[in-house]
Amino acid sequence: MTTILLWYWPFRKSYSLQGDVCWDLYRIPCCRLVDQRSLFSSADVVVFHNRELLEGHQKLPLDLQRPQHQRWAWMSLESPLHNGNLRRYAGIFNITITYRRDADVSSPYGELIPKETEEHVAEDAALNKSSLVCWVVSDYLTHHKRSEVYRELKAVVPVKVYGHWTKAYLTSGALLPTISRCYFYLAFENSIAKDYITEKLWRNAYQGGAVPVVLGPSLNDYKTIAPPHSFIHVDEFASVKDLGKYLQQLAEDKKRYSEYFTWKQQWKVKLYTDWRERLCKICSQYNSFPQQKYYTDLEAWVNANNI
Repeated sequence: MTTILLWYWPFRKSYSLQGDVCWDLYRIPCCRLVDQRSLFSSADVVVFHNRELLEGHQKLPLDLQRPQHQRWAWMSLESPLHNGNLRRYAGIFNITITYRRDADVSSPYGELIPKETEEHVAEDAALNKSSLVCWVVSDYLTHHKRSEVYRELKAVVPVKVYGHWTKAYLTSGALLPTISRCYFYLAFENSIAKDYITEKLWRNAYQGGAVPVVLGPSLNDYKTIAPPHSFIHVDEFASVKDLGKYLQQLAEDKKRYSEYFTWKQQWKVKLYTDWRERLCKICSQYNSFPQQKYYTDLEAWVNANNI
């Protein structure tokens, strides 16, 4: 039995750990998930979420005698830009849990899983569309690459913007139905970093039923995790003007537009929203972790391959 101790809950939101959580919810055996600090000395892995350390709400228990076999895990789903100064954690952590594919425990925002054979798609992707391009944005900063692309794009085609920035709020229940009426959705990340692909692609665009126009990591990063011909990357065009023209032409060609949804015949989106699933995943990989691994320069690792 592998015991995983979560030292504190991310964003102070706790979940029930009653029963055999990892087995009951995710069919991961021999995994004990706990959040009582009194179990520190018997824990195989202790997990620390970076946000609370960064904001000073929590601190590492460096005053406690750390058992020799125990591993400490650093967990963050933020882009490098928002992780703060990590130099102070040199030589402390043994395990990384992030969205990066090369993390010890890779924990993406979402992924595609094969559909069961009886699940079929019987939708016409081009039906009930009333807006060409939509974008939901709360944090609009003029210097962001995504803001620059948006400004150039709206000079070419109409872009309907929702979210805190424009005061056109969408409730969680209205989000996907609103996006479903758009031909294209701007799945623009707020940071450009390796593998940083968030719910903007998985939930908003893919589940919302609009073709994602993506801006974030490289085209190759998207190709690795998304089906071919299921998204449009800004970098595929010589200019934003060319992108805008392409979107207009595509929306007018029902057959070509619908080809961007053929992936739905084989695949469906799985979102990762429950921290317990990420924690249980540690157990399924625990035996493959190197014995004496330490991140001597966590800052360098987090910023590696940063774009």
